[in-house]
Amino acid sequence: MTKRKGVLQKVSLVAAVVSFLLALTSGIMLYLRLGDVGMDNPISASFLASTFFFVCVGVVLAIIWKADIPSFKFDDSSGK
Repeated sequence: MTKRKGVLQKVSLVAAVVSFLLALTSGIMLYLRLGDVGMDNPISASFLASTFFFVCVGVVLAIIWKADIPSFKFDDSSGK
């Protein structure tokens, strides 16, 4: 039986996709920057660090979305 995902897990999926898109953008900017000034520039290093950060955040958020988190609601079965 497949369990429904909670709201925060759905938000996690959206944030993961946004993070991967930002990583792609940072990677493209890094590639364009390397053609002009090379890797010795601090701006190139910051693009590289941003790419690494956004990829790692995207992976973590995707794992959170895929996890089977149990429900923590209390079940009132006492009949009161």
